[in-house]
Amino acid sequence: MAAAGLVGGAQLRLGLAAAAAVAALDQAAKLWLLYGFGLTERDRVAVTPFLDLVLAWNPGISYGLFQQAGPLAQSVLLALKVIAVALLVVWLARTPSRLAGLALGFIIGGAIGNAFDRLVHGAVMDFVLFHITAATWTFQWYVFNLADAAIVAGVIGLVCESLFLQDAAKVP
Repeated sequence: MAAAGLVGGAQLRLGLAAAAAVAALDQAAKLWLLYGFGLTERDRVAVTPFLDLVLAWNPGISYGLFQQAGPLAQSVLLALKVIAVALLVVWLARTPSRLAGLALGFIIGGAIGNAFDRLVHGAVMDFVLFHITAATWTFQWYVFNLADAAIVAGVIGLVCESLFLQDAAKVP
């Protein structure tokens, strides 16, 4: 029993370190884009032929779903994020897997980064736009941020572990 606690402790530290790094990088990028780069004064900034920086404020949740305005709605969304993070930390504390620990840390850090935006700005700052332009059509993905990318990477890590590794990440 003690050995399992030590393994979970190591994964907890790994996951919390990953969460802190993701949240810090996300917030640093957003602060720099807002106040250093001046994205608020710019329209659309081409970085590569398929990636632009564009400022979008998302008052809803993932992919702009459940657009909510007003302090009560924003407080409810923030409370749901806090509950989700708490449950993910419980899962993280119980996982024996390094991959699951890292993946959960990415998800937790992304959720914290976006929750901080919601708390400070009343909406989540999104700024990355992938697009493909051909002769007759254009495809544009949703505008997202580093926190969103970390959440997706974390989910992919959990799915890969679940599908391909024998000791899949499961909540005990």
